[in-house]
Amino acid sequence: MIKTWILFIIILFPLLAFSQQQPTQLVSKKDSLTPGMSTSIPFSLQNNSTENMIYDISVTTSSPLITPILEKGEFQLSPQETSVYLVPLRISAETTQGDYTVTLHILDRSNGLSSTKVSQITVSAKRKLSLTTLDAPEFIRAGETIRATFLLKNNGNVTENLMLESKNAVVDNESSIILGPNESKIITIHKPTNKELGQNEFQNLNLSVHSKDSPKENQTVYISTQVISVQPSNKDIYHRFPLTASLSFIGMKNMGIYNDGFQGEIYGKGALDKDNKNQIEFHAATHNPIELNTFTQYEEYFINYKRNKLLVHLGDKTYSSSYLTEFARYGRGAEIRYHFNRLSVGGFYNRPRFFRDIKDEFNIYSAFKIRKESEISVGYLYKMPMKEKSNTRNTGINSEAHLPYMKGQFKVSKHINFSGEFAYSTTKRAEGTAYMAQAEVNFDKFNGNLNYMKASPQFAGYFTNTNTFSGYLQYRLTKKINIIGNYMQDAKNFQRDTLFLAAPYRKYLQYGIQYKYLSNGSIIINHGFQKYQDRLEPKQFDYYERFFRVSLDQRIGIFQVNIEGQFGNTDNYLTGFNGNSSLYAANISFEKFKTSFNLFGSYAITSRYQLQNQKQLYYGARIFSKFSDKTSLSLFYQNNYIPEEYFKDRNLFELLFHQQLFPGNELDLSGRYSLQRGQIGDKDFIFSMRYTWRPNIPVQRIAEYVSLSGNVSNLGIKKTEGIRLMLGSYLSITDKEGNYTFKNVIPGNYFLEIDRSTTEINDIPTIIFPAALQLTNKENVFNFGITKAANIQGQVQLLGTENKSLTDIEALQSKKEKKKRESIIVEAVGGSQTYRKICFVGEDFDFTYLKPGDWTVKIYRNGLDKRYKISTDQFQFTLNPSEIKRLNIQIIKQQIEIKYQQESLKVGYNEIKNKK
Repeated sequence: MIKTWILFIIILFPLLAFSQQQPTQLVSKKDSLTPGMSTSIPFSLQNNSTENMIYDISVTTSSPLITPILEKGEFQLSPQETSVYLVPLRISAETTQGDYTVTLHILDRSNGLSSTKVSQITVSAKRKLSLTTLDAPEFIRAGETIRATFLLKNNGNVTENLMLESKNAVVDNESSIILGPNESKIITIHKPTNKELGQNEFQNLNLSVHSKDSPKENQTVYISTQVISVQPSNKDIYHRFPLTASLSFIGMKNMGIYNDGFQGEIYGKGALDKDNKNQIEFHAATHNPIELNTFTQYEEYFINYKRNKLLVHLGDKTYSSSYLTEFARYGRGAEIRYHFNRLSVGGFYNRPRFFRDIKDEFNIYSAFKIRKESEISVGYLYKMPMKEKSNTRNTGINSEAHLPYMKGQFKVSKHINFSGEFAYSTTKRAEGTAYMAQAEVNFDKFNGNLNYMKASPQFAGYFTNTNTFSGYLQYRLTKKINIIGNYMQDAKNFQRDTLFLAAPYRKYLQYGIQYKYLSNGSIIINHGFQKYQDRLEPKQFDYYERFFRVSLDQRIGIFQVNIEGQFGNTDNYLTGFNGNSSLYAANISFEKFKTSFNLFGSYAITSRYQLQNQKQLYYGARIFSKFSDKTSLSLFYQNNYIPEEYFKDRNLFELLFHQQLFPGNELDLSGRYSLQRGQIGDKDFIFSMRYTWRPNIPVQRIAEYVSLSGNVSNLGIKKTEGIRLMLGSYLSITDKEGNYTFKNVIPGNYFLEIDRSTTEINDIPTIIFPAALQLTNKENVFNFGITKAANIQGQVQLLGTENKSLTDIEALQSKKEKKKRESIIVEAVGGSQTYRKICFVGEDFDFTYLKPGDWTVKIYRNGLDKRYKISTDQFQFTLNPSEIKRLNIQIIKQQIEIKYQQESLKVGYNEIKNKK
């Protein structure tokens, strides 16, 4: 009994609590109602008389989409009673966001007086977009256009301003569309395919949609289509080695003297077998007929071989043992390396070609890998001088030199790397040491690099009597602000090859701040000093300068603009005076009509050189145009260069033209005026005409030709003779019995296709075409049949509540507010084939050219109004050849039936009057 009372109290407690609430508290429950729901709106009624009162109640709303479930009723109140009358409402899913009113009409039966009560409700916003694929091709021939359709529907109650985009296709609709509540639209995209596609490939297309009001809520749908090559590249039964051979005619007018001649070159790099185990690289360039410069190839011969863990090199290359002992020495020799699991050993012999103080050098080393990114190695370098008694200055090589060394790199942690080297040298006259240390840090907000190197005066390595330090630091203060600093000091007394000139000695420090005010714009402010000293005699410059620099980088439309201004104070050690130096520079680049343009210029007033307040104007342009994949043209001009760039070849004018004559054969023409290294004003003219041939040399047979044959069965068609079949670039035609054969086919994956122009319009194969075939056996057999296609035809009918067919659909939609046409999605599935269509109520639909067999037709509501019901939403049947299957899809308009008690439910309370 106690349990029964407890259960009774629990059930009645919410009702009792609700009946004690004030009317103002009840109104708060009417805010933010969701479309598609049913709710109850409370009205407070009060009987102030001393008699029982009976009222006739009716309800109206301000929108036809908000309907009262009980439009009429009666309500009874006792004397001095206050109660709540609940009005049940159905809010349609199509109801838009906004405020609406519900009006209660009250008629007093005793005296015939009427009154009204109005309550306001708020329907909240409901955003819900759906994007589904309707149709996309599974296969398509190269050169045709992929077309896909999607259904975009606004299932919410807010009008959406939608943006459509595709990263790899073209959207046929407007990029911005507006969809009202429950409104849908078919979106199509397309993408042309390359007719010259070399092999079959998959193309993945996408469609993305998002609302301008909520761009983060993005929906993307993907489709995949296989593109079948109609002109496949000739697959090869041979593994081939890529080779490049060229012949150049070069001419040069150097300081008034003209020379010309031919130069041949051959280069190859690749594998000698299909498994890429035996890799070889070789290069041969004959004597250069003109003065050596950056723009022409120097005489060179080498070959190297690599297999698994072994590497062997013979001939010319830049040999290097370590940074301190022999950093970069071009010469002719041999090198061998072998890698064990963690241990590597190797060595080289080198005879330098552009450094006369060294006759021969030998190097051996071994390296041990501690961890994946940590390694330590030791080595020994032996140098033999050209003349044992030579007194070469600044090289330390006056006798045989022995240089043992040790180096390593270590990953201390995820963010810190450390590397270093120590070397020791001995000669007949002296001993020397050198060491180098480098640290690198990389954190989220802080990164930097520090390097220090020191070599003693008697050290006989690549550096001698050198002390240098360099570093770079950057701190990300915020997402838009970076603090940066950079210090560099060049090394002195290094043994550079005489082929090159050394850059001027530099020592500088700069620090500043970078502010990225836009995603495509930033400004950098730097302060610091710089020291430049000419290494050649007589010197052209030797100065120390303190400067302040501002750089602005901004993208404006298609233009990338860079503007820089620098202001400094210069101590000129060459002339002994002090003065100001200012520099203004601008660079503009853009791309248009498949051509890139780069325009630059600078103006300076400096005290760096022979004259005080010397004015300098530099300007130029570079234009590169790629007319097609086979033809390109490059044009460059610059009026002059600053003296600090004397150590390199400098183009003043350059014209380059490239043309592919036919596959594997190319022609290059070039002409240029330049300043050679170390020259100041003498201009040299160089021209070149180069023909290049790129053959692929067969080195290994990797496959045998195969064949494909089969029979095309006649399953009710007129004939199977003369049907043309396509297998990539191979063709075959069936005989009287329907037999076909493809001979001498290169093994691989293919698609077998039927030329539909050689069959009747209603003929259809019994399997899905194009048919994917993997041809690996020497003889392959593939049989299939051709029959007559079947069709599905149908109609979507709307039936009334009494099962009476309403043939005139427009009569039901004559009201102006009934603008929306109800639609459904009909899907036909047979095996692995699926077709979908959007069908409107009262219209016909069909699916044509279907393969005979078992099919299933499913019907989806597609947002069909809940007042409508699909009588049968699935059909299963078997299609026979040439059959036309007719379907009737019936849509029934339902009538809502509401059951309620004979007496109204009253929720109320009695007022207790204070007794005086």
